[in-house]
Amino acid sequence: MRPRPGAVLRLLGVVGAGVLAVGSVVGCSGENQVSSIGYAIDVPITSYNGGSTAGVIGGASAVFGRVLTGFFYTGPDGQQVADTDAGTAKEVPGESQTIQYRLNPDGVYSDGVPTSCDDLVLAWAARSGRFAQAGAPMFDAANTAGYSEIERVECQPGSKDATVVFRPNQYFVPWRTLFAAGELVPAHVAARAANVANVVSALQTGDSGAVTRLAEFWNTGWTLGADADLSKFPSSGPYRIESFSAEDGVVLVANERWWGNKAETGRIVVFGKGADLKSKVDDKSVGVLDIGADSVRDLGTGGFSAKTVPGRGAEQLLLSNSGVFGSVAARRAFALCVPRQALFDELGKVDQAPTSGLGSGPLNSRTVQQDSLFYGPATGAADRYKTTDIPGATSGFASARVPAPTVRIGYLGPDDRRARTVAMIAEACKPAGVTVTDAGSADFTPSRLTEGSVDAVLGSTAVMPGPAGSLSGMTATSALRTDSGLNFGRFGNGRYDAITDQLAADDNSTVQLNLLTESENLLWSEMPSIPLFATPRTIGFADGLQNGVAGPSQGGSGWNMDRWVLKR
Repeated sequence: MRPRPGAVLRLLGVVGAGVLAVGSVVGCSGENQVSSIGYAIDVPITSYNGGSTAGVIGGASAVFGRVLTGFFYTGPDGQQVADTDAGTAKEVPGESQTIQYRLNPDGVYSDGVPTSCDDLVLAWAARSGRFAQAGAPMFDAANTAGYSEIERVECQPGSKDATVVFRPNQYFVPWRTLFAAGELVPAHVAARAANVANVVSALQTGDSGAVTRLAEFWNTGWTLGADADLSKFPSSGPYRIESFSAEDGVVLVANERWWGNKAETGRIVVFGKGADLKSKVDDKSVGVLDIGADSVRDLGTGGFSAKTVPGRGAEQLLLSNSGVFGSVAARRAFALCVPRQALFDELGKVDQAPTSGLGSGPLNSRTVQQDSLFYGPATGAADRYKTTDIPGATSGFASARVPAPTVRIGYLGPDDRRARTVAMIAEACKPAGVTVTDAGSADFTPSRLTEGSVDAVLGSTAVMPGPAGSLSGMTATSALRTDSGLNFGRFGNGRYDAITDQLAADDNSTVQLNLLTESENLLWSEMPSIPLFATPRTIGFADGLQNGVAGPSQGGSGWNMDRWVLKR
């Protein structure tokens, strides 16, 4: 989602104040610091590689933001924050847009190998979209936004310096989203696994054999599973991975080679979607809680300072562009029976909801923030789909020649709020002759939409199951681009692609408003997805937890986990 021009909503002072105030209380005398803190977050921890499709869906930026550092990270407001411990980045004069990157001279991975510009070259190559085989991308990148506009990365192998030069006459306004935390993976590990002597040379010259092997490893070599070889997962941040299991989570311990400020707590255990979060909270294994509101049934938050806030993610239904939704008429018809206002009132509205801005009503955009100055003027096309229109839905399905359709809605479970969302949609659409079935499961992945196993996916921005959304909005806009790794519904519209390119290249407010209005009209007409509300997040800090700061964005509340201190 896009920010309002020239402004950043201060989430900490607006919606996170209650959580922040208690989470930052100084411990009383006589209390002892706890040596290990549990962090419960509703993501399937599947990949270390935050630039891959699997890494984005698995919430890598929320889990590994302080393990794999980058030049910027997503802060608690959803904004990009410079991480000068990792290095510095600045625009410099040039005929084309040029960014000078300089890695910290002291930077070294936990396996003893120095960080280098090789890492930037690999990230650029993997995300550029320029390497293809039989017409298909070789790297399973989540998206190519920004990276595809880079003409070259100037790098001497092993150097701490890199110069990134964009294509002539191209400009990428949100360049701070590039080479960010969770996305700069260790090139030396990929080189060793792929038997490539010089990553930089191989990628700059397009050595087909070397690129093929690098892509194969980049796609799957950092998958986290029971048999994962953790020597391939070195850290460039204050924490490193000590162990992993789906049930017991990721055990992070202080990285002895970290060159910045030492982590305040030596051990963080991240419990993901595969863990029994309710029992972990009940037995006080959790010190920080960051999950979708009402997603865990009967979850007790006694002993926590907890608050539910509207997140930066856009709760939505992503629709297939084939099968029952193979026609625009059928997608519009389904949108007419989805009770967007009732869903917000029942499941999306937080206590003390604002009267305007983020979380103030049903979400009318997939890409424009509710607190943006552009939001109201650009989203008028949504008015037709605010409440149910059964006659319109019925006639719409009839004209699409899909009478009495069955719509299978999938999501990553268990998730009580999303199960209730599906149930409410089923009840509302029944009078239009629509049968809605709940296809949520504990092993659900959005790829089932592409495969045709479901007709719609329920999730947040880019159908992410956990923390999502940012002020830059690159993930939101990229998720509907033709051939994007996150475009699971396989929506394709050349004009939409052109609009997103223009939005990223021109920050003139008049141009932005005109483009956003055109984009919203196009999306409400083509209906590749149905936005519902700002995804509500319940964020809690255990009594005695210091320096906890709510982060209801794609970076999660673990964005500063190396500063956490728990005293009991």
